[in-house]
Amino acid sequence: MLQKLKPLYVVEKLKKKNIKLFTPLEFRRVFNVSQYAAQWFIKTYTKKKLFLKLKNGLYGLKDNLPSAYFVANRLYQPSYISFDAALSYYGIIPETIYTITSATSNTTRTFKIEGIIYDYRKIKKDAYAGYKAIKYSDETILIAEPEKALADYLYFVILKKRELHYERLDLKKVKKNKLLSYAKLFKKPEIIKLINKLYVEQRKPKRIY
Repeated sequence: MLQKLKPLYVVEKLKKKNIKLFTPLEFRRVFNVSQYAAQWFIKTYTKKKLFLKLKNGLYGLKDNLPSAYFVANRLYQPSYISFDAALSYYGIIPETIYTITSATSNTTRTFKIEGIIYDYRKIKKDAYAGYKAIKYSDETILIAEPEKALADYLYFVILKKRELHYERLDLKKVKKNKLLSYAKLFKKPEIIKLINKLYVEQRKPKRIY
């Protein structure tokens, strides 16, 4: 019923249901309209800047977008936030990260939305583990545990796709045994050697300049 789909009504209902991202199918279910009506409304009001198209088949209210972490989870699935994005979230590295990097068992992909880069890095299916659902603001997001985020990162270090600066890491927030158990999922002995070296370096006295 096209007459039912008025912009103000749609916005109010999406906000009331706390729906910040939606597919055309989800839109149809919320408003109980036909496929044609949903597609027409979404296309029309994306052009009018009421909605933001994140990618084909995924939209959000332009003035009520969720956090970048939530977007990262929905944008490309399956995935969970990891690498330096998760390390920064936990305070294991001091930097603020402006690229949201996630682990996926699918093909590597990159998206740029509203100035934020969403980077998805493929890892082995056997190593696709070690993440959890947490509450972030009023949202539920999937993020690696601290040890798995570091294991994922170190895997890419040995692949020479990331750089490692020992002095940046706060290993007090990491359980070594848990880190080693996650590292073993990659079946790369070089990661174990790197972790051991990491802890040796961390024990060395800090240089004073």
